Amino acid sequence: MSKQAIKNSITLKGSAAIIKEYLNYGVNSILFQRGIYPAESFVPAQQYGLTILVSKDEKIKDFLKNVLSQAEEWLALNKVEKFSMVISNVSTKEVLECWDFRVDSERNDQNKDPNVDPTNPTSSKELKKIQAEIGAVMRQIAATVSYLPLLECICSFDLLIHTLKDCDIPDNWNETENVSIKNSQVVNLKSFSTGLHKLDTVVSYKMTD
Repeated sequence: MSKQAIKNSITLKGSAAIIKEYLNYGVNSILFQRGIYPAESFVPAQQYGLTILVSKDEKIKDFLKNVLSQAEEWLALNKVEKFSMVISNVSTKEVLECWDFRVDSERNDQNKDPNVDPTNPTSSKELKKIQAEIGAVMRQIAATVSYLPLLECICSFDLLIHTLKDCDIPDNWNETENVSIKNSQVVNLKSFSTGLHKLDTVVSYKMTD
């Protein structure tokens, strides 16, 4: 990540890489905290000054790598509106939780240098400060287990990427509808900013009957 922030300057590609990394750790943490897979299938990793549990399952690792690599490309082009992590009941297909990671594009208006290409903006925000903000969000994700309803059924998850309409979609990708949850409750977590992208994390969940 340090290579993306040479001379304390983060490019759009660097910002996209930071968000991709957060999404990888965030999704893994949610999978662990919500008990989607057995605890023994996770291993600890140190990131953002925290210990985060990440899956050691090769299928999950490959799935996340493929989806998030494509996401990173679209982020660098400012083509992403949000990511959704959908948790569903395997038997009934009912959506029980949806984690939305909403992306807003930010321009570094403070940089008025005429030698800087306006089509290739950069951020001077310190990587350490960005990671501290991400760490605060990760702590909130870990704390959600204290108030989210227990998932008492076998669940599966999927990742959706909501792009702008002019985005080129790979042939092996499918278009899908927006996810809705009946009788839902919404919790807004903290946001973080790279100076080029702002990302808000929101979880919607079905209230217990």
